[in-house]
Amino acid sequence: MPMDFDHVRERVQARGFVLRGGFHPVPGDAVPQLSDGRAAKTVVLLGGVGSSFWPAFRASPEAEHEHEALDRWTRRVAGELAEELGAMPLFPFGGPPYLPFQRWAKRAEPVHDSPLGLLIHPEFGLWHAYRAALAFADRLDLPVRPEAESPCASCVDKPCLTACPVSAFTGKSYDVPRCIAHIGRPEGGACIENACLARRACPVGRAYAYEPEQARFHMSAFLRALRTQGRGPVPESA
Repeated sequence: MPMDFDHVRERVQARGFVLRGGFHPVPGDAVPQLSDGRAAKTVVLLGGVGSSFWPAFRASPEAEHEHEALDRWTRRVAGELAEELGAMPLFPFGGPPYLPFQRWAKRAEPVHDSPLGLLIHPEFGLWHAYRAALAFADRLDLPVRPEAESPCASCVDKPCLTACPVSAFTGKSYDVPRCIAHIGRPEGGACIENACLARRACPVGRAYAYEPEQARFHMSAFLRALRTQGRGPVPESA
């Protein structure tokens, strides 16, 4: 008997994730084959909305790790869900090559590209994330994907493009070295403590903005990752 979508959603939410929709793959979606060589017939995305998964992560043993704590937690929880539900777990990290999660998100939900390069949701704004996916051999009956225009299309002022203190965003590109040089210095403290100021300037979904502890966690992890990659002059004191 094929897995029921509502049952999948219930089990995902019980583990701290939000089920972010799903889709039936076609060859152009670049969904990997299942471990037994079969093609996946359904993919569902796991993630968060605002700080939804934060309590579950903070209460986990992985939260004590300094290195890749959230990825460790994601791998364990999504892996356990996959085993329980008879699926294969997939992740947006761990590459290159990286799986096209943004493309999959557009298949699953009414999200659109924003001037910051992040996907914007008509309700959650920029305060949501995709952490993993589950690929099923069965074709699950999925809810109808809602349609919604990008909020950016009717946003005249586009405050996200003027809020960055060092003008790292142009609407067409993101100057990563300029950004990390700023947030790695004391004057970039507001970005570390409250999350990216350009992101916060977006008027959509402000009720879902990350709480301060989560904002600090993500920004600090961002800095550590870029130091590891050797991108930009980021001081160790950040």
